[in-house]
Order: sequence, then structure tokens, then C-alpha cells
Amino acid sequence: MRFLMEAAVIFNRNRGDRAKIEAALEAAGVSASIKAVEGNEIEQCVRDAVEAGARLVIVGGGDGSISAAAQVLADSEATLAILPIGTLNHLARDLGLPFELERAVEVIAKGRTRAIDVAEINGRVFVNNAAIGLYPLMVLDREAQQERLGRSKRLAMLVASLRTMVRFHHQRLTLTSNDGEERVDTPLLFVGNNDYQLEMPGAGKRERLDDGRLCVLVLRKKGLPGFLSAVGRALLGMTRNDDMVRIDDIEKLRVGSPRSTITLALDGETTSMKPPLDFRIRRHALKVMVPA
Repeated sequence: MRFLMEAAVIFNRNRGDRAKIEAALEAAGVSASIKAVEGNEIEQCVRDAVEAGARLVIVGGGDGSISAAAQVLADSEATLAILPIGTLNHLARDLGLPFELERAVEVIAKGRTRAIDVAEINGRVFVNNAAIGLYPLMVLDREAQQERLGRSKRLAMLVASLRTMVRFHHQRLTLTSNDGEERVDTPLLFVGNNDYQLEMPGAGKRERLDDGRLCVLVLRKKGLPGFLSAVGRALLGMTRNDDMVRIDDIEKLRVGSPRSTITLALDGETTSMKPPLDFRIRRHALKVMVPA
């Protein structure tokens, strides 16, 4: 058995099965301490593990759990290994990680370390993207349905998307980058950690995670019919140039707003922040295990 003296396994108890995780680790010859915790406890548990000397932190959960771990592990000596046991697992997909538990553990046992970028907003790390406008409202609606009605995440998000788009509104924002300042009136601002593909095949995916650039997309102001058409094209990977403004090749972005607080979604989790919002890329800040 391969014994990883300084490894720690932390997983979201609402996503994973401890017995299955233990069995997969044992079969791959990996031994490490294992903790099952609530999603909101992951960041602190990862911090505790690193302070105790862990140099490999294995995190099981979805993108929210991985994002919480990255807050601690970015620019540290420790390496992140991912057990993709969430609903969507966007970062794991873009890293080329297998979703089957046994194969994901094989990557930990036999893979290699790779340095990837993370993005940051007002000191908060995210690994995928941040969104202002309609998407955070959809997430809030989805979370309320899950809590009150017990709906699945996918069904709740479908209902939330339809309801939110029908009563959509715009945000007045000021965007400042190395290209200058621009005032926009938009239903959605999207800021990604590295470039996102918009066309099929591969819409919504990232080919690189180490390019050192933010991906900034601003949906153009339209009436409801035009907005719904633009959203439909985006879902089909058929986005047109007049659907959105794309700001390329930037490492920093400041977002101003007349509002006292802005609701946003960070890696699929909602939060509120006081503007201005300062985004930046942190090059090669996170070490992750990937297939050899």
C-alpha cells in the first residue's frame, strides 16, 4: 500500500459515500486521513489540514467545494486532488479528470502535478467563473426550491431559469480595464478564469487553464424577445457577435455600480459584495493532480 503521510481527504458529506471513498483509496494503494464535513466547513477543514502539514489535500465535492479549497490552497505549498462527486464538476471536466470514483483515485495515485490559474474578486478566489445579473437570481431561486420543495438541482435550475428570464432586468455597470472605461446596461456580466468556448462543439468548456487571462462577456441590452433568442443561441453554442460584447486579453477588471451591494454567483454559489468589484487573474497559483 502506498502511504501518503501528509495527505488529507475532505469531502462534502452531502455528495459522497465514505465507505465507497475509503474502498477506492484502498484499492489504489492510497492511505490518508478522511473527514466528511458540511459544504460550508470545507474551507476551514482544508486550512486546518494544511496547517497540520498536509501537502496533498484530496477534496470530494462539486465546484463549490473545490472553490472553497482553492481559497486556501492557492499560492501554497500544498497540492489539490479532486474527487468529482458534485452535480456538474466543471473544473474537473476541463482538467480532463474522470468522473468515476475509482478512476479519479487512480489519478491521485499515478497522476502528475500541474499548475493552473485561479481568478479572484475582492480577495475571494474562484476557479470557474463569476456572474452578475440574471444568473445569481436563478441560483437564489434554485436554492429556495431545493430547500422548500426538495427538488433536484437540475429541475430546480430549469424552473428558476424560466422564471428569472421572464422577469429579467438590467444592471448598470462601469467596466474599467487596460482598454479603458466603458459604461454598460446589461442583464448579465460573466467573468471567467481563462477563456470559455462559445461555439459547438465544446461550448462552455475551456481548452486552457494556464493562459493568465480573464474571459469577460457582457450580454447586450435587448428587449425580452431578443434576450430570449440570445440565450437560446448561447445554449445551442450558436452565439452571434451582436449578442454580446467580449473583452479579451485582460488580467484585471474593475466593476463599478450605483448599488450599495451586488449579488453575484461565484462558481455556482451566491454571495453579495460591495462595489467596486476588483477582478484579477493569479497565474499558475494552484497546483492540482491531473492524469499522467
